[in-house]
Amino acid sequence: MSGRTRARIEPIRSLLRAIPHRSYLFGLGALFGAIWIGLGLVPRDRAVWLLENVPVVLIAIVIAACHRRLPLSRISYTLVFSFLCLHEVGAHYTYGHVPYDRWSEALLGVRLDALFDWERNHYDRFLHFLYGLSMAYPIREVFLRVANVRGFWGYFLPLDLTMSTSMLYELIEWLVAVLGGAGPAYLATQGDPWDAHKDMALASFGALLAMSFTALINRWLQRDFAREWVESLRVKSTRPLGEDEAVRMARK
Repeated sequence: MSGRTRARIEPIRSLLRAIPHRSYLFGLGALFGAIWIGLGLVPRDRAVWLLENVPVVLIAIVIAACHRRLPLSRISYTLVFSFLCLHEVGAHYTYGHVPYDRWSEALLGVRLDALFDWERNHYDRFLHFLYGLSMAYPIREVFLRVANVRGFWGYFLPLDLTMSTSMLYELIEWLVAVLGGAGPAYLATQGDPWDAHKDMALASFGALLAMSFTALINRWLQRDFAREWVESLRVKSTRPLGEDEAVRMARK
């Protein structure tokens, strides 16, 4: 990194030192709490709102439980906060009825559905894409700091886990709808038999974009980027595992 780049970054460092991670998290938490209460007072469908907020509560519990031993970066907290706020909008209206078309007409003078010839409400698709785009980086941060992954695996594993959790969420939606009778308002398929597949594809694409952008930034800032990438793909042990490793462990 050049001296000019360091000089440009230094004011940002000074600003960040003045805002501790915990204070930043508490500020975002208080703001999200106000948004959560406001959007939860009179939702369109209370049962759907409750179901949509189960993952929100779980995420909040995990962040609260880990904020002392594993404080995340302000970038990660901001990404999670942004996604959860937009998710709460979907939970308030139910995803299939978010009036983004009316909002775009009021702000821009154009209806997005008419502009792109859409025949369904695409807010749920947008949020699935945003899930991958927003959550891949915080997941990467956890992988780097807990599992100590490096190089290629520091980008592939967050992508992989984001894709896996997207698939898991679709399966949970299906089970809740079948066993709990939540119905189409919760699933928000809007008559599309390939809705789950498209949602997972969009989440994967969002995560791929996030990791690609992160890799480009690191390639610019990190001097040993190429060496670390190559080292991460080097074979660390030539001995086979499986039954061979079981025999070796049994002999000890």
